[in-house]
Amino acid sequence: MSATPSRTPHLDRVTGPADLKAMSIADLTALASEVRHEIVEVVSQTGGHLGSSLGVVELTVALHAVFNSPGDKLIWDVGHQCYPHKILTGRRARMLTLRQAGGISGFPKRSESPHDAFGAGHSSTSISAALGFAVGRELGQPVGDTIAIIGDGSITAGMAYEALNHAGHLKSRMFVILNDNDMSIAPPVGALQHYLNTIARQAPFAALKAAAEGIEMHLPGPVRDGARRARQMVTAMPGGATLFEELGFDYIGPVNGHDMAELVETLRVTRARASGPVLIHVCTTKGKGYAPAEGAEDKLHGVSKFDIETGKQKKSIPNAPNYTAVFGERLTEEAARDQAIVAVTAAMPTGTGLDIMQKRFPRRVFDVGIAEQHAVTFAAGMAASGLKPFLALYSSFVQRGYDQLVHDVALQNLPVRLMIDRAGLVGQDGATHAGAFDVSMLANLPNFTVMAAADEAELCHMVVTAAAHDSGPIALRYPRGEGRGVEMPDRGEVLEIGKGRVLTEGTEVAILSFGAHLSQALKAAEMLEAEGVSTTVADARFCRPLDTDLIDRLIEGHAALITLEQGAMGGFGAMVLHYLARTGQLEKGRAIRTMTLPDCYIDHGSPEEMYAWAGLTAHDIRDTALAAARPAKAVRVVHSA
Repeated sequence: MSATPSRTPHLDRVTGPADLKAMSIADLTALASEVRHEIVEVVSQTGGHLGSSLGVVELTVALHAVFNSPGDKLIWDVGHQCYPHKILTGRRARMLTLRQAGGISGFPKRSESPHDAFGAGHSSTSISAALGFAVGRELGQPVGDTIAIIGDGSITAGMAYEALNHAGHLKSRMFVILNDNDMSIAPPVGALQHYLNTIARQAPFAALKAAAEGIEMHLPGPVRDGARRARQMVTAMPGGATLFEELGFDYIGPVNGHDMAELVETLRVTRARASGPVLIHVCTTKGKGYAPAEGAEDKLHGVSKFDIETGKQKKSIPNAPNYTAVFGERLTEEAARDQAIVAVTAAMPTGTGLDIMQKRFPRRVFDVGIAEQHAVTFAAGMAASGLKPFLALYSSFVQRGYDQLVHDVALQNLPVRLMIDRAGLVGQDGATHAGAFDVSMLANLPNFTVMAAADEAELCHMVVTAAAHDSGPIALRYPRGEGRGVEMPDRGEVLEIGKGRVLTEGTEVAILSFGAHLSQALKAAEMLEAEGVSTTVADARFCRPLDTDLIDRLIEGHAALITLEQGAMGGFGAMVLHYLARTGQLEKGRAIRTMTLPDCYIDHGSPEEMYAWAGLTAHDIRDTALAAARPAKAVRVVHSA
């Protein structure tokens, strides 16, 4: 059921993209207004990515009016701007289930609709995928035109330029829509952004390329007029080429991304005339048409439920400090004490908490844009120079810089401090953003020290520990959201590397937790004690190096050992099993169980729902421990990996 059917006469006529073909420009413009209104209505009730979706409403309507999805492949980079696309492709009735358990995803998802040609959630993949589809068409696959829609923030990543370079070489017919809104999650940075701004500022709404097929002469007047003068203004030389043309693309633009007539005509003419790769530079406004979004510093990129009149978000009052904020505050305090501390982020200064340090020490915080590979090696170079770099990335984005972590950091034993935010299951963003694999990746690298904070106080200790650790790379993982509400230290203490701690002493079952699932281990221990099962709960603190003395003690003194972590198989539990196998302790007859995330991707829902699906609730831990220690009394075992 749509949010406001009485106010959407044009949208009510749309059951799929084919219904847009016969609409006039006036009808398409009215339709865009109704889609924009519906997005605000829906996201006010569900939360989600608001500003990015509002900015591409006219562009999405125009694309579906000109191209023929799903035969033509629309590939949305990152995908957080896909809400208008979902509304127009048969999913309007389900929009109020957005990002909820059992509902539709907040990103394109191939299993959800044939109109979602390629799944996304991370940035800068669209051009590579679109080129792959184009080659598939050339080799006989049933593929029409391929269109990548990529933002000005995403196109700063090296992968996008690898794809542009290859596409220009192959000369395959494909379209890249550069959605230039001068805004990603944080304002884009770097020389490329300055270049795009120069084009948009000096050559407003003019074509900078007279393509061999005569595209320019067929473009609408506002785009066509003054093309030669615009080229000279941008390149400072008659007949000069843009960067994209040098890479082998025909370049059209900038085009007004909110003028339906200009958009539709440009797309129609370009589609009819193009024979090779074409880049269309479209200028949009993030949050367009909703005043609170247009006026917000982040353009209301990602929001919780909000009041439509004011844009004020309906956030719950936190019961405990936020992990990200604790990290940002404590790192800033350490930076005030040590001038060698610097920080690096990949387009996420606010998301990682580094905006706190950035405000106080702006010259010592570096936002490199969406470029995790560069961020890792940049930090490695800083470490080699004698600085103390803290590299703050989301867990799911650490994956994007893995080769650099192996080759440029671990191999050279450089003291890069890798701060891994959003570790574990993060909720509504789903599988693309789950912090599941960082432990498995890092714990296998020689020279790396890998820590996980069990609570916000432990995070304070570990930030100080990382600052003091100069003997090699060190990683610290912590989850999204609130801490446990524990007492906070005035300043953290430097922890002994590779040493855990025991929180409760028992004699029958030992639960060895790594990271923020410690709270669930303690709850499970209470349940077990109530059933007469004496339980020890320990916090490992470190996955690499392991506290082998603690493991020996737990194996020797208990009938069962349960390892617990918020990560995939092959992580902490595997490290413990490897140690026990090497030392012959698997032969002692103890029951050993590892509790990890299951061997599958987990769809979006609340974090509580996702951990329940994963079999990692306190009840699951209790059942696993009871089945291991007293199998005759075990009632059920939901999961033990």
